[in-house]
Amino acid sequence: MFWPMFAVAVGFLGLAVLGVFAVRVFVEAQRLGRQVTDSARRISRAAEDLERAAVSTARAVDSL
Repeated sequence: MFWPMFAVAVGFLGLAVLGVFAVRVFVEAQRLGRQVTDSARRISRAAEDLERAAVSTARAVDSL
């Protein structure tokens, strides 16, 4: 009777460990998603700045 109970206990322990890892993966995936969103926002802002600079430069060259 000991071995079946031991096997059930080890099985539950294994499920608990998998649950902890699943939560950690979920939290890290959310963090990665926030970083990707922030990076995309920064890239978009830099592209807009570059576009404004290109327009300004084009106007300056046309006035020469």
